[in-house]
Amino acid sequence: MTSVRLMKPYISFDEVEADFREVFASGMFTRGDHVEAFRKELAVFTGAKHVHMATSATTALWVCLKMLQIGPGDEVIVSDFSFPATANVVEDVGATPIFADVSRETFNMLPETLEALLTPKTKAVIFVDALGNPSGLHAISALCRSKGIPLIEDAACAIGSSEAGRHCGSIADLTCLSFHPRKLISTGEGGAITTDNDDWAKWLDTKLAHGAHGMKGVALDFVDFGYNFRLPELQAVMGRKQLAKIEAIVNERNEVRDAYRTLLEPMGFVVQKVSADVRHNVQSMVFTVPMGCNRNDLIAALKVRGVESTIGTYAMSATTYYASKYKVKNPNSHWLEANTITLPCYAGVDTKLVSDSVRDALAIL
Repeated sequence: MTSVRLMKPYISFDEVEADFREVFASGMFTRGDHVEAFRKELAVFTGAKHVHMATSATTALWVCLKMLQIGPGDEVIVSDFSFPATANVVEDVGATPIFADVSRETFNMLPETLEALLTPKTKAVIFVDALGNPSGLHAISALCRSKGIPLIEDAACAIGSSEAGRHCGSIADLTCLSFHPRKLISTGEGGAITTDNDDWAKWLDTKLAHGAHGMKGVALDFVDFGYNFRLPELQAVMGRKQLAKIEAIVNERNEVRDAYRTLLEPMGFVVQKVSADVRHNVQSMVFTVPMGCNRNDLIAALKVRGVESTIGTYAMSATTYYASKYKVKNPNSHWLEANTITLPCYAGVDTKLVSDSVRDALAIL
C-alpha cells in the first residue's frame, strides 16, 4: 500500500465549507460571484489584461486554435515533451502538429529548433512550460513576434511560475492554465485563458457565452454560435482559496526541491534545469535518473516500498498514435520520456524517507 503519495492538494474542506454553504443557500451554482472574483484575481496575479475561465487547459487550447481559425492545411509547432493534450487539440481542428524537440536540461523548446521548423504553413506555436518551467519563454516569444506568428503558452503546469519578473499568463499572446488535481491550484478540473489582445477578448466574451452578446429585448441576443466551457461556482471557490496562498505554495515546493537535490544528486540524479531569471513553481519534482538505471524498474521498486512515483511526462511523437501517423523521432524528447522520474512533492513530504527508498531500490537494480 502506498504510504507516500505523489501529490496532495493544497486545499481542505474546512477552508471552503462556509462558502460552499453560501453557494448552496443561494442556488447560484454557475456564473456567480466567485467565478467572477476568481477571474479578476487571476488577472491581477498573472498581470494579464483579460482572463476567461474554461473547463480545462485542453478546452482552453482548443478554443484558442478555433479563434485563430486554424484548420486543415495549417501547421502548429508544439513542444514535443508534454502531455498529449497539447498535440490532440491541433489534431482535432484538422491541422498538423509539428513536434519540436526540446532541451535535455530545461525540457523546453529552443529558439533555434523552432526557427528550423517554421514554414509558410506555420499558423501558431504552442510553447509548453515543461512541468511548470518557463525557461526560454521570452526568447520564443521574441522569435514568434518577429515572424508575426501567434504564440500560445501551454501553461497547464505553470501557475505561479515567472520568467524575468513576469508571471506566466502575461508573456505569450495567449496563455492556457489548468486547475487539474496534479496542479498547484486544483479545482478538480478547470482552466483559464489569458491575453492582452482586446479583439481576442471580445471574441472569447461572445463565443464562450454560447454566442450571446448583449440583449435583444428582454432576452439574450445570440449574434454567433458558441460554446459552454464554464467553470462552476463551487470550483471557483476552491480556486480562490488556493490562489490566495500560491506564493507560499511555490516557496514551499522550492524548499522541497532543494532538500531532494541535496539527497539525490550525490546518487547521480540530475534535476530539471531552471534559468537564472526563472522562478519555478516545481509543479512536478522531476529528475533524470543516474546513468545505467532503468527508470521503469526504479518506479516499480519504489512502489513496492510504498513510494508513489511516475514518469516525467511524454514524448508526444513517441505515443502510439502520433508515432504511427507522423513517424517523427526527436532524440531528446524520447530520451527524457525514458529517463525522467517524478517524485512526491507537497507540504510535509518526507524527502529523507523517499531518498532512502530510492537508495535502497538502486542497490538491487
